[in-house]
Amino acid sequence: MVLVIKIYPREQIKHYLIIDTASVIFLITMVLWSHSLPLTMKIAVLLLYLIAFYIALWHRDGRLLVASLVAFVLITLLGILVDPFMLIFGFTFADLLGRAKSKRHIACGIVAIAVMFLTVMYITTDSFLQKESLVLVPIMMFQLVLPILIYFVEKSKNLQAELADVNTQLVQQEERQRIARDLHDTIGHTLTMIKVKTELTTKLIDRDPSSVKPELHDILATTRTALKQVRELVSEMNFISLQTELVHCQQLLQSANITTTLANQCPQIVLSSVEETMLALCVREATTNILKHSQAKKCHITIHCHAGQYTLVMKDDGIGLQSQGRGNGIHSIKERMHMLQGYAMIDSDTPTGTSVTLTLPIQDGKEPLT
Repeated sequence: MVLVIKIYPREQIKHYLIIDTASVIFLITMVLWSHSLPLTMKIAVLLLYLIAFYIALWHRDGRLLVASLVAFVLITLLGILVDPFMLIFGFTFADLLGRAKSKRHIACGIVAIAVMFLTVMYITTDSFLQKESLVLVPIMMFQLVLPILIYFVEKSKNLQAELADVNTQLVQQEERQRIARDLHDTIGHTLTMIKVKTELTTKLIDRDPSSVKPELHDILATTRTALKQVRELVSEMNFISLQTELVHCQQLLQSANITTTLANQCPQIVLSSVEETMLALCVREATTNILKHSQAKKCHITIHCHAGQYTLVMKDDGIGLQSQGRGNGIHSIKERMHMLQGYAMIDSDTPTGTSVTLTLPIQDGKEPLT
């Protein structure tokens, strides 16, 4: 696979590798089996074609246009000397031209495709009304339209990628706001208590020295609480590996005599650090609920990918959360998934246990190759 990626762009493997490979194999076979060209010329044409194909695969600038023009010239020669239907192989470069950065390059390539077809049809049939021409015209029309279609498809993909980046920034902004709220609601409150108690203690030194010592003990205890809160916040701000968290939760559940199994059907998927951290925090929250409230004996964790969705399910065989209300971090789990454009479903209304389903959209290009 590594060698293939070095020869062929990774982002095109899923949709184009098989088609391009078949196209090259058919072209090589047809050229080598033809009797109208000497062997040296066949080899030279094929080498030039493959070099042009390789350059066009890896570049989106003027080199793509130049490589495509060279390929169209070679295909024109093959169409004249071997068979007019060799023009079909222009499809490969028409497709690659649609990925050009410049609209002007795409327009030049479309003109070159039209010239290639018209030249071959004129020389080999002497008339555009021959039977061969009537078959080649629809093929030419498709190759003329193909770069435009690919251009808009690529543009749509780029917009989706930009949208995903914006969503990631929004998630990070939401996380910063959450941390700010936590700082205000927890540490801010604790520091205010320390300030008030310190002022009170200062006044008591002269009025009632015997009560100073208990107040100082309270200040020390409150300070320790503030330090613990800071450590918890810092811990939550750090990246948390989902795999590490799953292993940790599995160990915790098993130490509580809850038999836990883990089935990850798509370990090759690559999540962003924000997505992975959010999922890990949700898994931690769900594990805490199982330990505290479920009375479960078994827990099964599955991860699978389907139709552009990454889904993690935690299912236990406990008593559910009916008696515990809708607290227990469920709101935090749903809020985290919502920030990632995903969703969380908590099914705890049955006596057969609780099922927590976390689903995220897989960003374009991150879906595992099939």
